[in-house]
Amino acid sequence: MAIGTKTEIEGIDVTTYLVKDVDRATKFWRDTMGLPLTMDYQGSGAEFTFSDGTTFAIYKLRDGSWHPGSGVMFRVPDIREAVEFYKGKGVGFEDGGDVMDTPMCFMAFGQDSEGNNFMLHQRKQA
Repeated sequence: MAIGTKTEIEGIDVTTYLVKDVDRATKFWRDTMGLPLTMDYQGSGAEFTFSDGTTFAIYKLRDGSWHPGSGVMFRVPDIREAVEFYKGKGVGFEDGGDVMDTPMCFMAFGQDSEGNNFMLHQRKQA
């Protein structure tokens, strides 16, 4: 890897999930999860950009094909409070929202309106 050059990978700008129903998924991420909608592609996708500049996007492929995504960890300041808040809004969580405690972080595994898995994530203080 070329470190400190024009070819160095500096970070992740956008993470995307495929969705079956863009309108339903947009409502889930915007209204239920509270993500800030920054771009609406009118039925083909949407983008949600956070204050740190990273973007989470949802798209529907033109041919309608879909497969579930997983791996996005949304950072929260208090994971237990966040799990209870989102459960109250109807978000489903594995194991009833039990929080996994690892040496580095806390995680809870949820599912969106389209069947994509995601995690709420809280780093432990060093």
